[in-house]
Amino acid sequence: MMNEEPREQNGFPHELYDSLMNGIRHMIPFVVGGGILMAVSFMFGVNAADVKDPSYSPVAALLYTIGHGNGFALMVPILAGFIAYGISGTLALAPGMIGGLIAASTGSGFFGGILAGYLSGYFIRLLNQLCRKFPKGLVNLRNVLLYPVVSVLFTGVVMYEVVAYPMSVFNNWLVACLSSFQGSSLEILGLILGAMMAVDLGGPINKAAYTFGLAMISAGNYYPMAAIMAGGLVPPIGIGLATVLFKKKFDAEDRDQGKTYFLLGASFITESAMPVAAKDVFRIIPSSIVGSAIAGVMTMAFHVALPAPHGGLFVLPVVQGGLTQQMLYLLSILTGVVVTALMIGLLRKNITEKQSDAKKEDEPSPLPAALKG
Repeated sequence: MMNEEPREQNGFPHELYDSLMNGIRHMIPFVVGGGILMAVSFMFGVNAADVKDPSYSPVAALLYTIGHGNGFALMVPILAGFIAYGISGTLALAPGMIGGLIAASTGSGFFGGILAGYLSGYFIRLLNQLCRKFPKGLVNLRNVLLYPVVSVLFTGVVMYEVVAYPMSVFNNWLVACLSSFQGSSLEILGLILGAMMAVDLGGPINKAAYTFGLAMISAGNYYPMAAIMAGGLVPPIGIGLATVLFKKKFDAEDRDQGKTYFLLGASFITESAMPVAAKDVFRIIPSSIVGSAIAGVMTMAFHVALPAPHGGLFVLPVVQGGLTQQMLYLLSILTGVVVTALMIGLLRKNITEKQSDAKKEDEPSPLPAALKG
C-alpha cells in the first residue's frame, strides 16, 4: 500500500551510488533556494538580519530566516530521506529524514545525513526480509504502524548514541587544530582553510573550517573568513568553467548543470558542486582542493579581511580596505577557479558518444526536473 518498489540495481556499489545521487538531486532545490536568499539578505548589510544591529532591515531578516532557518535546515534531512527512499522506497522516507534531521542538529552534517540515509534504507530492507511471512490481512497495519515506529526508533538511537558523539568530537578537534595555527604563518592557515572547504563540499571538514571562521569573526579577526569563503566559491565556479572550456570531457547533462554553477558558486553554495563531483570524485575533488587552497593562500597573503559570514561575491563590497583589497580578493578567487578548471581539463578524458548514452540509460539525472527549465 505505502511502499514503492525500489528500482533494480546492478550490484551493491551501483546501488550505493544511485541512492546517493537520488538524495543529492532532491536536495539541490533546497540548497539553491536557501543559499541564494541568504546571499541576497547580506546585500542589505553584514548584520542587517540582526534586530539588535543599527543596520537592521526587516526584508533582510525575512530573507535570511527563510533561506537559512528553513531552506538550509531541510538540506540534510532531504538528502538522507531520499537516499533511504532510493534503497527501500516510501517506507524508508520517514526514518531517513528523521535521521538526517538528527545529523543536522547534532553537528554530523552531510556525512551523518548520508549515513542516516543508508542506515534507514537497509534497515527497512532487513525488516522486509524478517516480516516477509507477515499475515496478509495485517500488511497494512505493518506498514502504517510497525515499520515507522521500529525504523524511526532504530535510526534515532543509532544516530544519537553511536554517530553524534564521535562526529562532534571530530569537529571540535578540527576547530582546535585550526586554532593552533593562528600563531603561525597566515598563508599556511589560508592554505589549510581553503583546502578544507573543498574536501567534502559541505561535509564536516568543510563545516569545521566555517565554524572556525565564525569564531574568528566574533573575535574580531576577519582574515580567516576571507580564505574560507574564497575556498568555498572555487569548486562550483571552477567546475562550471571546466564544463565550458572542456566540453568534450562532460556529457550534455553535466554541461547544462555546469551553467548553473556560476550563480550558485557566486552565492557561496559549495554544496551545489556535489552532483557533478560525485560522478568523478578522484579527479574533481583534488582539482577543487588545489584551486581552493591557492585561493585561501592568496587572500591571506593579500591580508584580505571579510567580516561577512556568508554571501559569496554579493558581499564583495564589505571587504575591508576599499577597492584595492576587493580587487585582490576577486583575483584570489579567479585564480583558484582557473586552476581548478584547468586541472579538471587535464585529468579528465574525453567522453565518447557511447559513454554519454550509457550514462543516460544507467543513472538518474542529478539535476532536479524543476531546475531543467
